[in-house]
Amino acid sequence: MPEPGKLFVVSGPSGVGKGTICRLFTSKRPDVWMSVSCATRAPRPGEIDGVHYFFVSDAEFDRIIAENGFLEYANVHGNRYGTPRAAVEQKLAEGRDVILEIDVQGASQAMQRYPNIHGVFVLPPSREELLKRLIVRGSENAEQICRRLRNVPGELARGESYPSLLLNDNKAAAAQRLGDIIDGVFVTTPRDRALLKELERQFDAEPVTPESVEALIQKYRR
Repeated sequence: MPEPGKLFVVSGPSGVGKGTICRLFTSKRPDVWMSVSCATRAPRPGEIDGVHYFFVSDAEFDRIIAENGFLEYANVHGNRYGTPRAAVEQKLAEGRDVILEIDVQGASQAMQRYPNIHGVFVLPPSREELLKRLIVRGSENAEQICRRLRNVPGELARGESYPSLLLNDNKAAAAQRLGDIIDGVFVTTPRDRALLKELERQFDAEPVTPESVEALIQKYRR
């Protein structure tokens, strides 16, 4: 039998670009498999069922829970997301390395279930850039954006427990660094840790309000 594959969880605040990084990386590394999560929300423009997510009803999500079919699941920003267990465990048993690209709540569950999992927390280069990315993608209204941004301080705080921090200042460079982490040749630097602390400080010092979100929408969606 092949040696079991390694399991990685890639997480970070909403809008940081973790999904883009993971898909770019796995498109060039077919030896690494990226899990597809179930989601109860509607698809965003351009999203494909079975590629970006398995889009399911609440009833279907409840059925999978009842059958113990999720490796992890969580309610995130008003919708539920979960990682199908069987496919992940099958790929690991085949010797494939596996990436879970999930939120910090689900990542916490996965880390408790699999002690050998390696956590990768994706960082934006600045507070302003994270706000811009979340707003420019245009998939949420002002209320939804405000809800997501208010969760960012708690998400950043959880990042301190991850062994690897991954700066997404450029998606191609970040995808390369993700590969280096998976191959064991990338080490998180004190500068990365300092950036995480600075982002936490900035979000604490300037809390998001509905008025500030509306102003940012006017700025970036003109």
